[in-house]
Amino acid sequence: MSRKPILHYYNARGRMESIRWLLATVGVEFEEKFVKTRAELDKLRNDGILMFQQVPMVEIDGMKLVQSRAILNYIASKHDLYGKDIKERALIDMYTEGMADLGELVLHHPYLPLGEQQASLAQIKDKARNRYFPAFEKVRGSVKSHRQDYLVGNRLSKADILLVELIYYMEELDPGFITSFPLLQVILSLVPTWFPVLSSTSNCQTWCSSLHCSPPSPPTSPHIFSQYGNWL
Repeated sequence: MSRKPILHYYNARGRMESIRWLLATVGVEFEEKFVKTRAELDKLRNDGILMFQQVPMVEIDGMKLVQSRAILNYIASKHDLYGKDIKERALIDMYTEGMADLGELVLHHPYLPLGEQQASLAQIKDKARNRYFPAFEKVRGSVKSHRQDYLVGNRLSKADILLVELIYYMEELDPGFITSFPLLQVILSLVPTWFPVLSSTSNCQTWCSSLHCSPPSPPTSPHIFSQYGNWL
């Protein structure tokens, strides 16, 4: 019997959350070991299991993997979420890299100084509404015209899962956001849900406070970042 993956990260969503989404969507149970103190982080570093001295790190299949996109690609490949050929993988990568561009802005937003958050939120909303989500809506329109449901190859891929995750983040920041993109709303019903609340965007706030998905209050003091390094 194979061992459950062990996820090493802070008690936050951050860069581990997409990994949780992939594992949970395919029904893989996992354990979490939260890094709670500087001493715990230093121990991981001193034990030599953090290749680049930072988390996330996932113990899986006898490996200790770091770098979130490498971890996502491994899980996607293992669980048939990465297309059937090189062309489909290229499309999946192209879409998920676009999601990551917007996701980086979302990821850092809560940790900005309060005086910068309003401008940051305006930038996120603008890029989401005028650059990234219109592109994904167009992709959905194209595949729908061919009587397909998923973004690539008419089967579930990591692109669909990560898009749903991003939709929920945007709904958290901009409630009602997804109503501007009716074709993308269908994606929410296509991705297997790993929380009962993931059935409609109206339940976003419930999702945000559910289980281990909810982060602690964002650090407000600069020393937090120097203490923990890559908190996000």
